[in-house]
Amino acid sequence: MILETERLILRPWEESDAEDLFQYANNPEVGPIAGWPVHTSIENSKGIIKSVLSSPETYAVVLNETMQPVGSIGLMIGSASNIGIPDTEGEIGYWIGVPYWGHGLIPEAVRKILRHGFDDLKLNKIWAGYFDGNTKSKRVQEKCGFRYHHTKENVPCALEGVFHTEHITCLSKAEWILFK
Repeated sequence: MILETERLILRPWEESDAEDLFQYANNPEVGPIAGWPVHTSIENSKGIIKSVLSSPETYAVVLNETMQPVGSIGLMIGSASNIGIPDTEGEIGYWIGVPYWGHGLIPEAVRKILRHGFDDLKLNKIWAGYFDGNTKSKRVQEKCGFRYHHTKENVPCALEGVFHTEHITCLSKAEWILFK
């Protein structure tokens, strides 16, 4: 599936995106705050595309004007999420390359994924989370209508031996209808 916004195309990742992915995912300001390791090579990025970013409902965030992927967004539905939700709910995750921070691109992508999740996939609730210190991710969630639900301590992540405090937010379909 391909989803479009005013400035973005959300489309499945392709192996040919590995160089673009590496360009942004090798920055230590991006992955670790989101709980995943810095990419170490284009081959590493290609492997991540094959193993992680090829999951259902995972999209490259592509700029309309350049057709270049600059981030990623996706929904993990039901058991694909690690927060223990039913199949009628999803968890959203996202990141964007540092040069594009503060341009409103991720909130734009999140709003499109929310519409897709609620209207097309018929989800009842969508969850999100951010680790302590990730104020940018927290702000995206606030802008898009998510409300604080709970905090989990000592959450393991893809960084070996690293545990975070994670703040969980959510948005029901009824709240989204009122918020949008």
